[in-house]
Formats: sequence, C-alpha cells, structure tokens
Amino acid sequence: MREVAFIKQNKQKWLDFEQAIFGKAKKNPDEMASLYIHLVNDLSYAQTYYPKSKTVVYLNYLASQIYQKIYKTKREEKNRLVYFFSTEVPLLVYQYKRYLKYAFILFFASVAIGVVSAKYDENFVRLILGDSYVNMTLENIKEGNPVAVYKSGSNWGSFIGITLNNLYVGARCYIYGVFGGIGTFLVLIQNCIMLGSFQYFFYQQGVFWQSVSGIWIHGSMEIFGMVIEAGCGFILGASILFPKTYSRLNSFKIGFKDSLKIFLSTIPFTIAAGFLEGFITRYAIEMPGWLNVVIILGTLSIIGFYFLVYPTFVFKKLNPPT
Repeated sequence: MREVAFIKQNKQKWLDFEQAIFGKAKKNPDEMASLYIHLVNDLSYAQTYYPKSKTVVYLNYLASQIYQKIYKTKREEKNRLVYFFSTEVPLLVYQYKRYLKYAFILFFASVAIGVVSAKYDENFVRLILGDSYVNMTLENIKEGNPVAVYKSGSNWGSFIGITLNNLYVGARCYIYGVFGGIGTFLVLIQNCIMLGSFQYFFYQQGVFWQSVSGIWIHGSMEIFGMVIEAGCGFILGASILFPKTYSRLNSFKIGFKDSLKIFLSTIPFTIAAGFLEGFITRYAIEMPGWLNVVIILGTLSIIGFYFLVYPTFVFKKLNPPT
C-alpha cells in the first residue's frame, strides 16, 4: 500500500486517538490499552514500509502518549524520578533527536566561525571577551597558569556562583525558543563563537593543551548541556511554527511540556559541571595530565551516552521489531 493511501485509510482513526489522548473525555484503561494495540500495529506497519517517513514519528508519539497514560498509576507506585530519567526523557530525546542534531550542527559551525575570526582578525578576541579579561589572561599565562582565573574565590562560592550563572544561560537558551527559535539561535551562536575564539586565543599563546586540560574538565558537561538546552529551544520554536495536525495552541502546549522535560534533565549535569569548576578545575595545572584526560573523557562519555546513545536503546527496548 502506498503511504498516501495508508494515511488516508487511517487518518480519521488517528484523529480519534488524538482526541482520546488530549481531549477532556476520559477513557478507562481497557479502552486505552485497545487504542495502544491498534497504534502499535499501525506503527509496526509504517516502520516496515515507510521507515524514514514522518508518519512513523507521528505514530510513535501517539503510541508513547497512550503508553504513558496506561502506566501512569503503575509509575506512581515506583520512583517517579527514576522513571523520568530512565525512560521518559530518553524517549522524548529520541522523538526530537533531529532538533538536537540541528543544535550540534550550529554549535560546531559557530565554534569554527569563532576560530577563523580570531585567526584572521587580531582584535576579534578582545572584541568578544573584552580587554580586561584578555589582559588578565595574558598575565596569567606569563605567570605559568593560563587558567588561574578559576582559582579565584572559595570552592563553595565559585561552585554556587558558577552553577547559578550556567543555569541562567541554559534557561535563556531554552526559553528564548519561544520566539520561533530565533532567540535560541542567537544565544547559542554568541556563546559558541566566544568559545571558538577563546580556545584559539590560547592556541596563539602556545598554551592550548594547558587550557584544554583545565577548561574542559568542567566544560564537557557544561557546553554539551548548553547544546541540549538549545535543542530544547528549537523544539519549543518548532511547536509554534509547525503545528502539523494540531492547533497552534495545542502544538505549543505539547512542545513546551516535552521540551521542558528534556531541559530539566540537563540540570543535574549543569550542577555537576559547576561542582567540577568550583572544586577540581582550579587544580588542573597541578594534576597529572592523564588524570585530566580521564576526567574530561569520563564526563563527556557520561553525558554523551545519556543523550546520544541511551535514547535509542530505550526506544528499541519498548518498540521491538516485529
């Protein structure tokens, strides 16, 4: 059967499913279970014959919503927080993975712009970072500690201040998505251009490795988390610009609810990054090089696995091939 005919044949049924899921009328668990079976059958058919179609994404979303309603009572008997991080968020990340991909593409492109700009314009770094910061960093480099700025303040004071600032930046990156994703785009590109020029500045000064071994101890989780938060902003913006079969208001409600859950899942990583910056980064120069590498790769692996690998595992586990 051609996809157009498949959609036409089942469209009204799917719209009825939407009403059952998002409408005010309540259905008993048996009716919801029946809906779930029908949707899973349609989803399996679509996955087999139209694997790259948006129909698969749409049906998977409806099936996941019914699944959550069926098992709502059962979940409440378990640890809700465990379910949130182990199942709910990974399924949402898998569902919206293309928006996270867009965020990563923009991240790498913006960092490259920062590097190229710093390379060919000697005043660019001062324009982006400010004269006082550049002068302070140059002085630290002369004294043999390029990342001495992270030693300022107490451990706890730095941890709290840095974490609050990172949460603020992440919240801006996400909430500004309400402007059709443009606000998120501007926040992310600004921070990434700054990052690229910042790292190239250390390369120009011949202390690239010292900067990497210090900055990325906490930066792996901090920057990765910011990119995920930008992806959440793009989800929010897309829910307004592209409502699909929903009304624009309902699309926004769904997009906001789903993107907020993904955003909330980044907060523990942001706090962990703040802890590393407040308590570990300040000792980066004195630490053995291998230990720096272990911490950087370890933190990057943890957050990378959770947002890039684990969602596919959860999705396949709950949707085994037929």
